[in-house]
Order: sequence, then structure tokens, then C-alpha cells
Amino acid sequence: MATLIDFHCHVDLYPDPPSIVAECDRLGIRTLAVTTTPKAWPQNRKWTQSSTHVRPALGLHPQVVAEREHEMALFEQYLPEARYVGEVGLDAGPQHYHSFDAQLRVFRRILGLCSSHPGRILSVHSVRATSKLLDAVEDLLCPGSSTLVLHWFSGTKAEARRASDLGCYFSVNRAMLDRKRGDLVQGLPADRLLTETDGPFTMVADRPARPSDITETVSELASILKLPVEKIAGQLESNLRTLVAMGESRS
Repeated sequence: MATLIDFHCHVDLYPDPPSIVAECDRLGIRTLAVTTTPKAWPQNRKWTQSSTHVRPALGLHPQVVAEREHEMALFEQYLPEARYVGEVGLDAGPQHYHSFDAQLRVFRRILGLCSSHPGRILSVHSVRATSKLLDAVEDLLCPGSSTLVLHWFSGTKAEARRASDLGCYFSVNRAMLDRKRGDLVQGLPADRLLTETDGPFTMVADRPARPSDITETVSELASILKLPVEKIAGQLESNLRTLVAMGESRS
């Protein structure tokens, strides 16, 4: 099988992050280690600095913006050394809608910074806010400067088309491959797909998912798309190579 990809995993939230990094390197799983706050960046970078397969991402999760908006100063400080950004975005769900104005303020600032520091690849959270998120992208992200990967996309088919037109990619996990969401995944452009676990927040057999579980996601994705596993795995690897190459050419 082609190289496996876990493009959204909270490596720093497992009990033993170095063991997750070592597992990814041993199994050859290309993994994006996202963070929820800028304060986590230095340690996350340290854990992954010698890794051949795991890359750290600088994040400020929308669900913690209410308490941590002040960490934008740290975000700005660390961004020049971060090729990847995540987890960032917007969450208009009932639990977090009270901070939506602050979330939007933070996300717009991040987009502006990424326009000034081209070549960034962003792993982006969008819950009940895809249209507003894409509005901000159109307003603030200079075309060709940085690329968004919409993590666990839950928008509509029309929003998916709009995101695709804006150059976005989509990272897919097992929770998106049930009957309800499978139809949406079928409509996503094959050359913009990546896989993810969102571990440890998703579960496999009553335990937190790990990057090594991505093999099951690839198999289920192949089943939904009615294509051989080897073909889907090869497409995913090609997509990642294209995405990374775009980032390197823009920086």
C-alpha cells in the first residue's frame, strides 16, 4: 500500500506523545500533529523535531478562544517557524457560539498572518460555520498564498463545491464514512482528499484512535468510492505530495 496519512491528530494529547511519534515513524505514517493552543507549540515541536514522518502544527482551537485569545501574541511569535497551522477555525455549535465573535476575530487575524507568511498549510475546524469561514478566506487570504485543509468537513454539498473552488482540501475520518455522511464524501473531489483520525477524540474498538488505525479509514473510503484500496491509497499519497509541494513553492 502507498504511504498512509493521518493529517489531523492531537499527538500531544495522548498519555505518551513520543511513543505515538515513534509509532508513526516505524510504520511510515505521514502525520500532522495539531495543537489546540500556541503554548503547546514548543513542546510539540521538540517531540517531532527528529521525526521523519510527523510534522507539528501551530494552533489556536476555536473552542478555547474564549479563554485563550490573548495567546494570539504567541501565535504571531511562533508562526515564522511553523510551516503547518492547526487546529484553527470556527465553531458555531451551541456550546461555543457565545465566543463566536472572538473566534471570527482570531481566525481573520490568522488568515491575514498566513497571507503575510505564504506557504502555510492550515488544518481547519468548521462547525456550523462553513459559509462564514469561506467568506473570511475570500476576504483575507491572498490567492495562492496558503492552502486550507478542511478537517472533518460537515458542511453542505454547495459549501463543499465552494471550498473546492477556493482551492481547499478535505481530510476525512471514519466518522464521516457512515451512511449519513458517506454521500457527501462521495461528492468531494478525489484529488483534494486526505485521511485523518482526529485521535484521541475519535474511538476505535472502545479505545482512542491512533494513527495506525488509518488503514481502516482508507479501506472504508475505498468501499464508499467503489474503488480498489490500492488506487485510493495512491491517490491520497499523490494529493499529499501535491499539497506539500505547493506549500514549499510558495514559501
